[in-house]
Amino acid sequence: VIARSNTKDDLLEDLLGEAQKIENEEKQRCEQIARNGLTLFKTRSRVLTICNTGKLATPGIGTALGVVYLAHEHGLIEEVFVPETRPWLQGARLTAFELSKTGIPHSVIVDSAGPFLISRGLVDLVIVGADRIAQNGDTANKIGTLSLALACKEFGVPFYVAAPMSSFDFSIESGDEIQIEIRKPEELKRYSQIPESSKVINYAFDITPGKYITAFITDEGILTPPFGK
Repeated sequence: VIARSNTKDDLLEDLLGEAQKIENEEKQRCEQIARNGLTLFKTRSRVLTICNTGKLATPGIGTALGVVYLAHEHGLIEEVFVPETRPWLQGARLTAFELSKTGIPHSVIVDSAGPFLISRGLVDLVIVGADRIAQNGDTANKIGTLSLALACKEFGVPFYVAAPMSSFDFSIESGDEIQIEIRKPEELKRYSQIPESSKVINYAFDITPGKYITAFITDEGILTPPFGK
């Protein structure tokens, strides 16, 4: 941001203007991701998503959940399955809250139930967000994403990642270069009856290999394999 003068008021006005510009750009990106994602729906579908990727997570309608919103407006959502997303329950507390306010049919499930629902043919497609994406398509996202991708691969269910192009990091070749955060044990012990003497490993994210991803839904279009070019 280049201030028009050295006065504090002008600088604050310039900073506010730049922030509002970024906000509007992000809203447009979310809407474009949703429009591109809508093309993947052919009939009323049962969707599974994880964590929160909606209006509470972005300036706009969201990424993965933004696709769900637009599909619902077009009568293409039968139900949304929402894993709790432990340990902070972003799915149960935030995504379910958003879907309730919007009137979208949904069911909250425990995180480990997702692959089972997929195996029973109860899920038509999975749409998740992304925190970071490597050149080869390896994707870092909320812990629990990888198990969903593996289940989708095994049982022939499309697995989509919805994210803006800014989530792609072309400086790294694969997910092996993405450092995964290990958070404090207290986060798990707070919500579970874990003995104080027990060791806790609290990974916040996991890496889904690009080979398990059907396509990326981005603001610039749908990206399909091969990834890395």
